[in-house]
Amino acid sequence: MDELELLKRDWQKSEHSYPKVSQAEIYRMLHRRSSSIVKWIFIISIIEIVFWSLMPFLFRDSETLKKFEEYHAENIIIPLTVISYVVLAYFIYRFFKNYKNINATSTIKSLMHSILRTRRTVKHYVVFNLAYMALTMFIVLGIEFNRDEKIKSVIEEAAANGELLKFYASTIFLVLLFVALFAVLILIFYYLIYGILLRRLNKNYRELKRLEV
Repeated sequence: MDELELLKRDWQKSEHSYPKVSQAEIYRMLHRRSSSIVKWIFIISIIEIVFWSLMPFLFRDSETLKKFEEYHAENIIIPLTVISYVVLAYFIYRFFKNYKNINATSTIKSLMHSILRTRRTVKHYVVFNLAYMALTMFIVLGIEFNRDEKIKSVIEEAAANGELLKFYASTIFLVLLFVALFAVLILIFYYLIYGILLRRLNKNYRELKRLEV
């Protein structure tokens, strides 16, 4: 049994004798735990962004990346990359702001509002990452179809055989399947990392609601 559970049990036993002191102690414990959780959300988001930022450098000598560089698609890739960094910088700022807000809270109601804001920020962050990854995959595929000579010859051959519609249908199906599988893997990752932290934060929120009643 953790420290908070012991405090709650003691508070319930002696609530008629020391209601204010015990309630304040429980609030301080919830405040510390919530602050720690939001700090870890902030730290993990930075680690994740650094990891994805280093990926192109780690695989810069790979055949796939070299081949893609031959397409000279910088006018598409660079703006897309800049947008992603700007949005991710905004989310880092929001996570840091949420952490500072929780540290500065002094009432149950303000702490509850800070927890709700943090929860919304995490959900928006996850949705953005999933949407951005799916969009990037489709853009990369479009560049491949436009500039890869082998793919262009396959398309021309399919058109000559009257199987162009079949080719596009099967390609779109495979791409959607791959995107769906990749999205599931990312969701599992976020569920294991952010989901655990959010569940703890939600538990704190429920405890605060009981204190407020």
